[in-house]
Amino acid sequence: MTEEQPEKDVDGGVSRRDLIGLALGASATSLVVGAGAGLVGGAAYGQTQARQAMDAVASASGIHQPGITTPVQEHLHFAAYDMMARTTREDLASLLSDWTYAATRMMQGLEVSATGAVGGSPEAPPDDTGEALGLPASNLTITFGFGPSLFDDRFGLAAQRPAGLERLPAFLGDDLDPERSDGDLCIQACADDPQVAVHAIRNLSRIAFGRASIRWSQLGFGRTSKTTADQSTPRNLFGFKDGTANILADDAAALDENVWVPASEGPAWLAGGSYLVARRIAMLIETWDRTRLAEQDRVVGRDKAQGAPLSGGDEFAAPDFTATDATGKPRIDARSHVRLAHPDMNNGIRILRRGYNFVDGTTDLGRLNAGLFFLSFQRSPDRFVTLQKSLANDAMGEYLKHVGSGLWAVPPAPQAGASIGAGLLGA
Repeated sequence: MTEEQPEKDVDGGVSRRDLIGLALGASATSLVVGAGAGLVGGAAYGQTQARQAMDAVASASGIHQPGITTPVQEHLHFAAYDMMARTTREDLASLLSDWTYAATRMMQGLEVSATGAVGGSPEAPPDDTGEALGLPASNLTITFGFGPSLFDDRFGLAAQRPAGLERLPAFLGDDLDPERSDGDLCIQACADDPQVAVHAIRNLSRIAFGRASIRWSQLGFGRTSKTTADQSTPRNLFGFKDGTANILADDAAALDENVWVPASEGPAWLAGGSYLVARRIAMLIETWDRTRLAEQDRVVGRDKAQGAPLSGGDEFAAPDFTATDATGKPRIDARSHVRLAHPDMNNGIRILRRGYNFVDGTTDLGRLNAGLFFLSFQRSPDRFVTLQKSLANDAMGEYLKHVGSGLWAVPPAPQAGASIGAGLLGA
């Protein structure tokens, strides 16, 4: 998409303003209906392809951005961006507007503009890179966040910075790479087809040219959590079920208590939003693989086969931290991950997780460069900080290394016709 993209007659008469309202500010019902209206006239899709794309269009809520409580997809492309030198507040506003427009189209299985990959002048670069032509939307969701560094003196936003939006503190055991941490902006693209997720970040990065550039990015596969009851509990690269007790999308009370920022706890532009934490956690795979099964169970606090807590029951049984074996020894070790991360040990704090596995080849030592790309949404950053500090004595820490980190404020979905961040920028 270019800055000269017309506001009207986009794909059969759907205006740019209406299209933005459909995907980022609409109810689930109006999203699907609106997607059908837009897809019918799409230059790059026939009627059959349009129906396929509709079948895989992710639903959005009216208040919150997609990609938070949306059923967790199988693939991720995450990117953090820095605004370029000498950019202005107007540059930031135009970038967010262009990103919003392109994101709403891609989430509906469309190209980033009406002319797309092949419909423009053959003498000019196409608006869309084209690798997603013919592919359905694959439940693509695109979620935007604003980092602490965006609220410095460059764009006049210092007075709008939420009190809790500070760079995360150093935690015991951190070995962070500054080139794979933080960022002015972030985009989380999740889809059930990896090419669709990559296409989204590739094209949003292209649109940002001259205004923002990628600071770092991460590909992920194989979700390590679930957000709906009908999703099975996945396994992480240690082979254990992960995310058994995650907050689910239909638990409105838990989401209000633990995930969404209330109007009373932040600036007005963030009400109904959340805070996103990303942690790139390297797993010492080879060391773990040489550890005996009983020790793996002890470290996690769950049975590897079924995912049940070692205190007994099935996967979904509540852990009993007072249960002992015949010798009087606690069945769930005091340093186990399950115990230290449990709400009972953290003043009831819960977070919504959306993490992914990653494998980035091998290290210089010939070991897997692999691990967990941890993503969580929470009502306030201090809740994550409390949990992370609780894990300082976690037995699992012997097999992990935290190498990347970042925090972003995730605003609510924009109102119909507006762009993401409109409340922040007053646009």
